[in-house]
Amino acid sequence: MAKLLKKFCLALDLKDDPQKIDTYIKYHQKVWPEINESIKDSGVQNAEIFQTGNRLFMILEVDDSFSFERKAALDNSNQKVQEWEALMWEFQQALPNTPPDSKWVLMDKIYDLNILE
Repeated sequence: MAKLLKKFCLALDLKDDPQKIDTYIKYHQKVWPEINESIKDSGVQNAEIFQTGNRLFMILEVDDSFSFERKAALDNSNQKVQEWEALMWEFQQALPNTPPDSKWVLMDKIYDLNILE
């Protein structure tokens, strides 16, 4: 029997500049291999980012080894991840409700078709 993964959904905005948005998308069509490796090493089994206008929506499916604290610690100790994050921040902007020292905002699930009352 396949193990169910936990799912997290997060949001972030890009700077509302068509050229910056296009460049950001191009970077994500060829993410640095070290970044993909670091994501997998943190316990993320699948990651997807969707875009409309300047809004981004990310879905993470994670295993039991994943925690946001562990991911942050791994990221902080990885120079290549730090370079990537600094580069991506040139295109990104925080949502108004973003906590200090954060980028992506965790979203609350408000509906699930498969959960019936």
